[in-house]
Amino acid sequence: MQLLGGLKKGLVFVVSAPAGTGKTTLVRKIVQEFDCVVESVSYTTRPPRPQETPGRDYHFINQQEFEKMSSRGEFLEKATVFGFSYGTSRSAVERLLNRGKHVVLVIDTQGAIQIKKTLDAIFIFIRPPNFEELQRRLHERRSDTQEAIDTRLSWAEREIQEAVHYDYQIVNADLAISYQVLRSILIAEEHKNRYPPQKH
Repeated sequence: MQLLGGLKKGLVFVVSAPAGTGKTTLVRKIVQEFDCVVESVSYTTRPPRPQETPGRDYHFINQQEFEKMSSRGEFLEKATVFGFSYGTSRSAVERLLNRGKHVVLVIDTQGAIQIKKTLDAIFIFIRPPNFEELQRRLHERRSDTQEAIDTRLSWAEREIQEAVHYDYQIVNADLAISYQVLRSILIAEEHKNRYPPQKH
C-alpha cells in the first residue's frame, strides 16, 4: 500500500504564508518526495527575480495578457499583491487533478478566500515562529530593499489574521519538523473517508 497516490482524482491543497516563512522550500520538498504531488505554477505580471526560472517558479506575462486571460475566465483565483497580478490557471489544475495528481496551490490569502467559495480544497497556513525571525529571514534573502521588507512585514500581519480560516496551521520554527507535519497532513487527507454512508 502506498502512502500517497492512490486516488483516481487528486486533491487540491492551498498553502499560504507570509513571504520568508519557508513555504516554497516545504512545498518543493514534498513535490520531490512524492511523484503524485505537483505544485501549480501561477501566472504573474511581476518581473522574475534573478534566481527564478520561467515555467517552474511562475509563468511571467504582461498586464495586458493577464487581463485577457482573466476576461476569458481562465483563472481559478486571482489577486493583486504589492502592485502585481497573480492568477491560477483553471484548466491546468483540472488537468492535473484528473490525472490523479494532488495539486498544491501556493497562493496568498486573497486567492485562498476565493478558492474556498468555489472549490473543495484543504487549506494549510504556514506561519513564522515570530516577527523577529521573519524579519531576519527576509533580510537574509537579500532580494528586497528595507522599504520592501517593511511592506512585507506589514502585509504579513494582515495575512496571519486570516489564518483562522484555514484547516491547518504549521509554525515553521524547525524546517524538518514542519515538513513532517505537512507530509502527515497530505497523507491523512488522502486516506480520509470523504463519503460516509447515508443514515437510514
